[in-house]
Amino acid sequence: MDLHYSTQQDAFRQEVRTWLNENVPDKPLITLERQEGYDQHVAWERQLASGNWGMVTWPEQYGGRGLDLIQWLIFEEEYWASGAPLRANQNGIFLLGPTIMEYGTDEQKARFLTPMARGEKIWAQAWSEPGAGSDMAAITCKAVRDGDEYVISGQKTWSSRASFADWGFGIFRTEEGSKRHKGLSFLLFDLNSPGITRRPIRQLHGEPGFAELFFDEVRVPAENMLAGEGEGWNVAMATAGFERGLMLRSPGRFQATAKRLIELFRQHEDKAAPSAREKVMEAWMATQAYAYNTYGVASKIMAGGKIGAEASLNKIFWSELDRDMNRTAMQLLGASAELAQFDDGSINNWLEGYIFSLSGPIYAGSNEIQRNITAERLLGLPRQGAG
Repeated sequence: MDLHYSTQQDAFRQEVRTWLNENVPDKPLITLERQEGYDQHVAWERQLASGNWGMVTWPEQYGGRGLDLIQWLIFEEEYWASGAPLRANQNGIFLLGPTIMEYGTDEQKARFLTPMARGEKIWAQAWSEPGAGSDMAAITCKAVRDGDEYVISGQKTWSSRASFADWGFGIFRTEEGSKRHKGLSFLLFDLNSPGITRRPIRQLHGEPGFAELFFDEVRVPAENMLAGEGEGWNVAMATAGFERGLMLRSPGRFQATAKRLIELFRQHEDKAAPSAREKVMEAWMATQAYAYNTYGVASKIMAGGKIGAEASLNKIFWSELDRDMNRTAMQLLGASAELAQFDDGSINNWLEGYIFSLSGPIYAGSNEIQRNITAERLLGLPRQGAG
């Protein structure tokens, strides 16, 4: 892999940097987990779309720029380095969007992708249930076919962005009596449909970043199904691959955090513990290693390859890297950093980053499960209890 950028790639980086310098808000937005802040972030999504930056890798006909993955990585590096806001529609553009691109019909692509890229429809991920977290095959929420519609009954929980989002996507049991991976289907649904009740779930800082969803005979058009009935598990695994692999957590996000961590260390170096310098250096090296690896994965995909079980290894790495960097920052700031208040809606970046990073080893499939996948599918070790 050539680690040097071409003249065209350098010019693209400068174009991105110039636009961001002219458009990124001067003041931080209110936290995305509050209605007022959510509205501000949605407005930012639409500002991005005005410059055609909603999702640069998508075809132009769906609101993208038709760029390759290397250019997307460059965009992400500049995006995070500029201090631009967190993407309100990350569940849509990074997870559902690529899934629709792979499994959707032409009509579904035209219907869902363009409003997604424009920030007109914000998406929630509705997978987990009270009895089905990392083990999604235990899903019981059912969708029964009735003519040209499916009637959904049941509950979802820990649904990301569902407190305020417009649409949701999830897998539902469409075959009565089916077990585990069989009989599941992937459906897209309007969160304002009759019969859906949202119950916000407050996080440690008190803001509702997630929600429980209750379905009371909610009618969803059959045309909102991705792939065929009973094929939901395969579709969901493709989405999980995007979540754990390349798209959801780009290296630029962690490189920006590492840079801020270095600056924080310099501010507190005189009072820092002897081990702090080593932790900060390790963080910087880890982010660089993650970036190089991701460029390698992107090159592999551009050459026709695919991400397999190594997506699990990738997810373990970035989630624990994020947690360790934010933990180091909190140690540098001292115990008083944990007393910061969120009452005015402002974002205390290190405290909020630390609180959120604690969930990293859990969401997108717990790291315990990802280690099992890595051991069995990458290392060829026997399944637990086998033999």
